[in-house]
Amino acid sequence: MLHNVPLFARLDESQLGVLARAIVRRSFGRNAKVIGAGDPTDSLYIVVNGRLKVLMSDEQGREVILSILGPGEFFGEMGLLDDSLRSASVVTLEACELLTISKTDFKRSLAENFELSLNVMRGLVQRLREADRKIGSLALMDVYGRVARLLLEMAEDVNGEKVVVNKLSKQDIAKMIGASREMVSRVMKDLQLGGYLEVRGRAIVLRDTILLAE
Repeated sequence: MLHNVPLFARLDESQLGVLARAIVRRSFGRNAKVIGAGDPTDSLYIVVNGRLKVLMSDEQGREVILSILGPGEFFGEMGLLDDSLRSASVVTLEACELLTISKTDFKRSLAENFELSLNVMRGLVQRLREADRKIGSLALMDVYGRVARLLLEMAEDVNGEKVVVNKLSKQDIAKMIGASREMVSRVMKDLQLGGYLEVRGRAIVLRDTILLAE
């Protein structure tokens, strides 16, 4: 299983063996809080299967979804590196299996494995770039452009088509792009009527013309 986790892809058998002895496998049901903002930082989490959302909320309970995580992705590393409290909450969107590695074992592994340290740095850089893109889209794009970009980022290639396989609720999309649920519903309807996308059950098929909406 560790061989298939991008974070550990370049480690050799002996390094993976050391990690395997330190890792604990955990299961979570749908809508379960895995970590909460303000919690002490104790472990790194790696997604085996299922999807989770990373979110922040204010005192009034308003939420902003920072990202959606899927198999092979990891979270919780920032607090392990700077010894700070959790900056965001992570909640499951569906039943999930996760691997966890304790703070002590993670730091020791970083010190002993250059490739692992490099992969963690790559992950942090990728998240910084994603944050930059999100800030730019919030500042420069209208809601149509923000919805189109989000759908394109979530899409996978399926038989030559761009498909959003794991469709998000309109409420979650609204929380990701800084808009109201009603506005997202209107935009999605307009994109569908305009031929930019097609809804097939729980999947959304994107047409090439959606680039024009972005």
